[in-house]
Order: sequence, then structure tokens, then C-alpha cells
Amino acid sequence: MNGGTGRTAQPVMKHGVVRVAERGWGTHRTIAAAVRAAADGAVVSLQPGVYRESLVLDRTVTLTAAKGPGTVRIAPARGAAVTVSGGAPVLRHLDLAGGGGGPALLIRGGDARVEACTVTAGSVEVGHDARAALRDCVVRDVPGDGVRVTGTAVAAVTGCTLGPVGRHGVHVDDGARADLRGTRVDRAAACALVLTGTASVTAEDCFLGECAEDTVRVGGPVRLLLSGCRLHGAGGHGLRADGCASAAGSDGGDGRDGRGRADGSARAADEADAAGAAGAAGAAGAAAGHADDRIRLERCEILRTGREGVYLAGEAEARLTDCHLTETGGAALHVMDDAALVLDRVRAVDLPGTALAVGGDARVRATGCVFTRTGANGLYGSGSSLTVLSDCELSATAYSAVHLQGGGRAELRSCAVLDSEQHGVRVEHGGHLTALDSRVERAALSGVDVEDGDAVLRRCSVSACATGVRLRTRHRPLLDACEIRSVRTTGVEVGAGTGATLTDCVVEDCGTSGVFFERDSEGWVDATAVGDVRGSGLVVWSGARPRVFATRISGTAKNGVYAHDGAAGVFERCTIADTRYPALYVGAKATPVFRGLRVHDTQEDLSAHADSEPVFEDCRTENVSVTTLPAGAGPAPERKPAVHGGRAAPPGGSQPEEDKESAEDGEGSGAAETLAGLLAELDRLVGLDRVKQEVASLAKVMRMVKQRQEAGLQPPPLSRHLVFAGNPGTGKTTVARLYGRILAALGMLSHGRLVEADRAALVGEYVGHTAPRTTAVFRRALGGVLFIDEAYALVPHGQVSDFGQEAVATLVKLMEDHRDDVVVIVAGYPDDMDRFLGSNPGLASRFTRTLSFDDYASDDLVRIVEHQAQLHEYRLREDTVAGLTSLFDAMERTERFGNGRTARQVFQRMTELHAQRVADLASPGAEDLTLVLPQDLPEEALRS
Repeated sequence: MNGGTGRTAQPVMKHGVVRVAERGWGTHRTIAAAVRAAADGAVVSLQPGVYRESLVLDRTVTLTAAKGPGTVRIAPARGAAVTVSGGAPVLRHLDLAGGGGGPALLIRGGDARVEACTVTAGSVEVGHDARAALRDCVVRDVPGDGVRVTGTAVAAVTGCTLGPVGRHGVHVDDGARADLRGTRVDRAAACALVLTGTASVTAEDCFLGECAEDTVRVGGPVRLLLSGCRLHGAGGHGLRADGCASAAGSDGGDGRDGRGRADGSARAADEADAAGAAGAAGAAGAAAGHADDRIRLERCEILRTGREGVYLAGEAEARLTDCHLTETGGAALHVMDDAALVLDRVRAVDLPGTALAVGGDARVRATGCVFTRTGANGLYGSGSSLTVLSDCELSATAYSAVHLQGGGRAELRSCAVLDSEQHGVRVEHGGHLTALDSRVERAALSGVDVEDGDAVLRRCSVSACATGVRLRTRHRPLLDACEIRSVRTTGVEVGAGTGATLTDCVVEDCGTSGVFFERDSEGWVDATAVGDVRGSGLVVWSGARPRVFATRISGTAKNGVYAHDGAAGVFERCTIADTRYPALYVGAKATPVFRGLRVHDTQEDLSAHADSEPVFEDCRTENVSVTTLPAGAGPAPERKPAVHGGRAAPPGGSQPEEDKESAEDGEGSGAAETLAGLLAELDRLVGLDRVKQEVASLAKVMRMVKQRQEAGLQPPPLSRHLVFAGNPGTGKTTVARLYGRILAALGMLSHGRLVEADRAALVGEYVGHTAPRTTAVFRRALGGVLFIDEAYALVPHGQVSDFGQEAVATLVKLMEDHRDDVVVIVAGYPDDMDRFLGSNPGLASRFTRTLSFDDYASDDLVRIVEHQAQLHEYRLREDTVAGLTSLFDAMERTERFGNGRTARQVFQRMTELHAQRVADLASPGAEDLTLVLPQDLPEEALRS
């Protein structure tokens, strides 16, 4: 059936409908004739058949198949089946076939709607300034691109299926825009989606994939948002963005045998200053966070790619949020050149290669991400790249979980590095690591291994590895407030010729030695504890010369300090106890210096070779069975500068070790404090009248209990554990600290210091991790107060199988086992604390008293601000105080209200506004610099 060329009867117009058919009265024989005869807004109803026409539409008409989809085919011999140049035409239920290899549907003007149509043998092209909407259409068997949008055109593609096609599924070029929703683009001979020029594309809930090349390819300064999309089955990359610069190639970072590999133009950058590198890392992380985010993927899945899941080069900038990558042919994420990538809650799992490879001058910032079960590294950094990871997990990697080389830098903040089959972190050949509040566990080799690189570790933990930390470098790595535990060999190994700094660290439960200084090494060890070692605590080999201050060594199966032949070093104000071999061993021609050394509670204090030349000054022994250590004589110990951030403070800046513990929390020792003084300090706190009365009452009861014990009488049944119920900022932590000091002053606790913990400190991520973690925190609190803030988080509402239940059960048992050695205080919102106490039968019996911390009244908040002002040498005028009261009266008191914290924030904002006002004065006087006026009150505080 065709359009025919016979005589046409006069058409009948009924309700704006024009009929087209091969025969019949009142119909047009061709579509073109019907369109010419139709009024604007009319419907042209096409009877079944094949129409060999090439239509040009510039009017607002609707072309529809009278009998539904698949009954009408428009297939000219040459050219497009339909060309739209103007108007707002609608095409519905039509099959359009191109002729001669060009487009089948060409929209170059107007505002066209295409509904439930099938396009074959030619593409859909939208150009110039046209607007087009395709809904529920099929584009298949096209020799070129499926849909091409160019110029300044705008296209909306909804619920469509594109493929197979001979080139790209969708190609958006120039300054065009496209919106894809619920659309499937697959079986493309090239890419599923391509953006070039300054194009802009939004794709939501789409399937893009099963293509021969890249799923999505981006070139130039385009804008792309993929939301809820699946990028599956690409022969090339899942997403490739080349930005504006040329891409230098690099591999995905295969750190085989503990080493990384990177091909291409990696430039080495030697960052010798650890503190400077940490600052640079933070700055670059911020820079990555301010990327233009021209490319965004949200809630997307990238699966089964032939090459990298995401590849960024040139100056490309991208952000991935809540995305999942797996089974990628290369690295899951590969960032090169000057590209920038931001990752939020991204998971890259089950990969044959590396999860995240960063090279060139690239910058990457990742937050809350998981990189696990990789065939190579979790993170591989090279060139001059910088990667900042926060709250991320890197686990179950076949090579080192983190591998940095050739100038690659990384900063790990609150990260977990777990179950690496090689090193947890490997830094070599100019690489630089900064790790803060992170943990490395269960590495088959070293937890942290540094060779010819540099590292700064602060408040990190390394456990269950073969070696804790291994350092072999000409730099001077820093370990500050770190814990190295449960390692099979050495806790910290300082290699030949290497210098290292350890401050306030804990090294315990080591299979061989605690800290090993190899030949000709040096180091600075300050206020560190070494214990439970199945070899010697500190081993100093020939030519090594460490300087060790205020360090405690105990529980060693061999010597406390082993100084090999020819060793040197200075050991000042150190303590050694409970060693199976002599506390000190000094080999031939060794010349260590011991000042202010204390050896106690061990069998023997010294074993020295006849040719050794140790120096002992002001040393002493206590409870030692065999003692040969010279004591008493010699000059007083010389004070050494304390270490801060790897640098030496000026002479005289250190404080004696016996004062250090009491200074840590700003509190005196329990032995030196009186009950009256502590109760007076409690009474000086702002507000909290009921709490003060209850604590004072508890103190009296405790004093009576102590007196009965001293008189040999049985003490009454009493639980010292407390529940603090109240909103944030109401002084719960401050009162808990005072309560511990009060009990210490009464002799009910040995020291009374506060150990703070929360769910993150007590609950593990895996089965079997929670009980040991909770026990470790509890043991640190023995003799003092364990304060668990937001304790209700241990039992999340409606999650009966949560690991927090195990933490609660462990706490209950430990509280029973150590009832006289510790006080536990749990704190949180009142309603949530009731639920917490009801989660375990043993909790209610151990926490029999609840102290309610009421919100501060406005007058109390004003007093806090006045105290802050006095502390910082400001004066508040009377009308300023009146304004403060009105300000606090107007604040909404929700559960988010910060109480004392809010008062301090208001004061800080007042000082900022005061500074801005005074800065405009020509020559401010002393009164101007100190007097705070009503106009310095923050108006925005009224809206908080």
C-alpha cells in the first residue's frame, strides 16, 4: 500500500481530523496533501500502509496511526522520513525509516513531540534552535548515531530504547542540551553517550551500556549529571572525561610484591617537611572539594567495563555520590593530569585491579568510601598527585592497600585499612603519607612501610600485622600518639641510617622487639609506653644513637633496653619494670647514657659487657632482687626540649614527667586535691543547681562509705555508676570529670581521670571485633571514669542484631568484674537513655541513679558569655547584657539547641563583629578595643 497519485476526493473535516488512506471517499491520498489541507491543531489520521513520502512539517498538527503502533510506515527512497522546521507538530505511533543513509527524523526548528514511534535506518537529529521531546520511542538499526543533538537545540528523551546503532547511542554536541529519563541505550558500535563542545546532559534512571567502546565519553567543558543510572558492559571505560588537556597515560597502579607500577609522565616531588606536607594535603583536599563539578554521578552503578570504570584526564572535574563500581577491567577510578575528582560514599568492590589510581597533578578527595576486594591496590598514588581520604575503608586488597610512590601524596583521616595481603600502607621513592585518627589492621606484611619516602601518623593504630611500622628512609617520619599492638614481629622498626620521631605512642603485644633501631639509625622517642613484648622493649643496634625521654618499658620477655655492641644513645627519665632478663643490657664498646632512670619490680637491673662504657646519672632502683646499677651519684638530669610535630621546642619548654599526666586534662592529681576544693569548683559552675546538689550528696555518701571501710565495717550496697540525661552543651562532660576527681580525692578511685568514648570507639565493623575493642577502652579507664557519650547509639532503634548489643553485654560483664576499679557514666538525650537502659537487663541494675541536666536559662547563658568575656579581657556594657538576655530568650529551644556551646559560639561571633566595627575606627583606644556594644550582638543568632 502506498500514498498513491490518483484523483483525490474532497476531504471531510470532522472534529479537526483529516484522514489519509489509499482509497475511500473523503480522504487524502498523501500525508503531505493532508497536512496542507489541515488547520492548525488538526489531527492527521493515517490509515495502515507504507507511505513513500519525505515530509516537511512547519505547522502545529498531529500525525497519528489510526490503527495504532506498527501499522503506518513512512519510508522515502531518499532523505528523512520527517523533517520538522517549525511549529509544534506531534508524531504518534509511526514507523519512520530513513533513505540514503541520512537521518530518518530531522528536527531543525520548532517544538516537536514524538510519541511511541519507531525510527530505523536513520538517526534522530535535533539541531539549530529546535526543541524536541521523544517519549516511549524505539531507535534501532541505525548506521550512525541513534540520537544526535547539536547547535543550541534542546531534546528530552523519556522512556525510549536506543540500539543497536552503528556509532554512538546519543551524541550531544556544541551548546545543545539533552534530558534522558528512564531510557535504555545499548548495543552501540561505539559509545552509549557522548558529550562534546559545551553540551549539557541530564540522565535519570537510565541504562547505558553493552557498547563496544566507552559507555559515557566526555570531551571539553561540558556539563553532565547522571542520576540513578546503570553503566554496564562497556568494551572501554564506564566514564571517560578528557577535559581540556592532553591525557598522559598511566596504568592502574599494580603494586606487585609490595611495589607499585606507573607508566607515563610521573614527576617526583620530595616533600621533606612532614608538617608542611600535611598542610598541603589539607589545602589540596579543599581545592578538590571546590571543583566545578561539571560532571556528576549520583546513585549510579558501573559494572563490567573493559577498561577503567571512571577515567579522568586533562582538566576534567567530576563528583561521584552514592555510586557503586565493580568488575571493572582496569582501575575502578583512574585520575590523571590536572583532573579533580570528589567521591562521596562511593563503593568500589570486587575488582581485578586497583580501586583508585591517582597520577600526574591530579587531586582527589573521598569521604565515606569503601574500596574492598581488589586484585591490586586500594589506592595507588604517583606523580605529584594528592589524595585525601576521610572516613574511608580500604580492605581485602591483594597488594598493599595504599601504595604511594614517585611523589604521590595521600592524607588519610579517620580511615580503616584492613586485611591487606601485602602492606597496609606502602610509601616509597618520594611518596608522602599523612594519616590522622586512622587504623591499620591485619596486614600480611607491615602495617605501614616507608622506604625512601616520608610519613606523618597522628593518633593512628596499627594492629594484627606482621610488623607494625617499618621505616627505611633519609626523611624523618613522625608517629604521634599512635598505638601499635598485637604484631607478630617488631612494633616499630627504624631502618639503617633512618631517623624517626615517636611521641606519646603505645607499643605493646609484639612478637619480637617493641622498637628496633637498626645500624647507624637515630630517633627521638618521647613519652612512649612499650610493654608485653616477647623480646626486648627497645633494641639499639651498632652505631644507632636514639634519644629516648620519659618512656615506660614493662612486661618484656627479654631486656627492657638492649644496647648492642657499639650502640649509643641517651635515655632520660625512663622507667623499666617487669623484665625477665636484666632491665638493661649493654654490649661491648656501647656508650649509652642513662639519666634519671628508674628500674623497679624486676629480678635484675643491669647486665653490661666488660668493654662497655655506659653512663649512669641519678638512676635508682626499687624492688629489684639483683642490682648492680650505679645510683645516686652524678649530676641532675638535664632537661631536654619537648617534641611538638617533629620539631624541638626551645630549651626550658618541657615539663617534668611527674606533672605531665595531671596536666593532660587540665586537672590536678587526686592525691593533691581536697574534697572541699573540688566541691567549691563544682559550685562555681553556671546553673545545674539540681546536679550540684546530687553530686554533693553522693560525695557525702562516698565519704561515709570510705570511713566505714577504714573502721573495718561493711560498706552499704552502693552503685557509683551514673546516667547523665540532658541535651548537648549542658555540662555533662565537665561534671563527669569533676565526679572522677572527687572520688579520687576520697580514695575511691586511684586517679579519677576521665576516658571519653562513643559508639565508634566501642563497636567494631565485623563479627568478633566489638568485644576486644570495648575491653581495650574499658581497661584504659581503670582507676578513673569511663564516660560514654550518646550511649543510646549502642542500641539503634529497631536494630536488634546490631554489634552495639555486644558492646553493651561486654560492658555489663566488665563493670561487674571491676566494680571497685572504675566508674561508668552514660550520657545522652533523656528519652533515648530510657530506651538504652531497657535494652539489657543488667544495665538497669547497675545504673540506679540518673542525674538530669536541664537546659540553661537565659540568665545562665548570659553568665557564660560574661565569663568568656572576662577570660578574654572584654567588657560588656549594661545594655549589651540586656540585649544578650533578649537574644537568648528569643532562641528556639529544640533538642538541637547547644546550651553552653551556643553561648560560647555567640561570644565568638560578638568578638568578630566587634573587631569589624573597631577596624573602621581611625585610632581606636583601649576602651574601644575591649568594650562590647549592643551593635556587636549577632542578629543571625536569633534565627538559630
